[in-house]
Amino acid sequence: MHAIGLLGIVVGLALLVGFSYRGWTVLLLAPAAALVAAALSGQPVLAHWTQVFMPAAAGFLAQFFPLFLMGAIFGKLMEDSGSVRAIAGFMTGWLGPKRALLAVVLAGAAVTYGGVSLFVAFFVLAPMGHAMFRAADLPPRLMPAAIALGTSTFTMSALPGTPAIQNAIPMPFFGTTAFAAPGLGLIAAAIMLGFGLWWLGVVERRARRAGEGYRAPGPTRDAATDPLLRERGNMAGHFDPAELSSSFNGAGPPGIVAAALPLLVVVGVNLLTSLVVLPRLDTGYLAERRFGGVDLTAVGGVWAVLIALFVANLVLVALHWRRLSDLKRSIDAGANAAVLPVLSVASLVGFGAVVASLPAFGLVKDWVLGIEGGPLVSLAVSTNLLAALTGSASGGLTIALEALGPTFMQVAHTTGLDPALLHRVAVIGAGTLDSLPHNGAVVSLLAVCGCTHKESYRDIVVVGILGALLALVAVIALGGMFGSF
Repeated sequence: MHAIGLLGIVVGLALLVGFSYRGWTVLLLAPAAALVAAALSGQPVLAHWTQVFMPAAAGFLAQFFPLFLMGAIFGKLMEDSGSVRAIAGFMTGWLGPKRALLAVVLAGAAVTYGGVSLFVAFFVLAPMGHAMFRAADLPPRLMPAAIALGTSTFTMSALPGTPAIQNAIPMPFFGTTAFAAPGLGLIAAAIMLGFGLWWLGVVERRARRAGEGYRAPGPTRDAATDPLLRERGNMAGHFDPAELSSSFNGAGPPGIVAAALPLLVVVGVNLLTSLVVLPRLDTGYLAERRFGGVDLTAVGGVWAVLIALFVANLVLVALHWRRLSDLKRSIDAGANAAVLPVLSVASLVGFGAVVASLPAFGLVKDWVLGIEGGPLVSLAVSTNLLAALTGSASGGLTIALEALGPTFMQVAHTTGLDPALLHRVAVIGAGTLDSLPHNGAVVSLLAVCGCTHKESYRDIVVVGILGALLALVAVIALGGMFGSF
């Protein structure tokens, strides 16, 4: 019976991966795959949909939608105020075209560590990259890897304090903050960045030796039919740095200090709130039933990031209100942009809840926990595997922690393992194999850059997967020897 149940889980995952790779929406695929898994396991299908899938998805929405909402509004305000373009333009002028790859990486890191969403960053960095690559006579096929390194690796999973949703998800499970294991996070970030830049240098030298220079990118996805590109248009290869001098509602473009200050506010307020403000508040009311009967450790991390993004939004509006020609429209667009991502991840969480409720999942759980190397290795394998299968770091991470988080916390209490170490291992683990070809961010990045999987995906694998795996191994080894620091 368990063998049939395992077959159901495998078939459900295969359907989710296969059809998502072909562009089907996760909103439909996740419940369909969950119901297939339940049906093949001989379980009641409708009960799993309404009593397991939906409560799990709703629980994720209740916990994390405020972060998606504040983050999406912040990204939209940064975009509409010209701040993101100003930062990218500053990096271009500072490093110059001869360091085009480094400029793209650092510009991507600056905006995403400050809280700007991946897709906003993609649509700014790709045109900037084409302008710089043209001046440096570099092949555009290297651009997706440079953008991925700056936006989707160390700033998402390793740097302490990053407001990325992946870094927020473990906080309620482990009672940690966004600054969990800061020393290990910095070491992991240095490994990812150093390895990625080394590889980009290798492929740049190879391209120059082969006489491979800049060429106009091939056709990208059609902005008339692609909802991701419809509002922004197909901008690949058409960025003019002179655009930065155009007017913003008559106020002129923002300077680099005004453009970057909201990003610094996110990090600074997050740190101050996590370590100083919240611990000093009287939060005994959280123990009341109407507030969930929890303590501050269960919600403090999310609250800190939420407050940081809220304050940064206020600062951003105060600094750039003259450049925001239609503030209501910008805020509405940001709020609307938060809905699809959070519903997509919530659907993946619902799928994971159904799988975790099937009797056969006990075998999977026992296998993961029985992996030699201890709980850190088990946690890394589970988050890697689920992120790979779902094509989503946040979705895979949530599924893994919903199913196994309490078990890992029990192991931590028994063995004296610091939950902060579990937090950092889980986040870095989820940010490795999520970058497989069916990952939505990978597909979108290639489309915006005007490149194909055949041209650019190998380099994305090296900087986005291999570099993260090396950092993960280092964190597990150091954490095993010295604990969390």
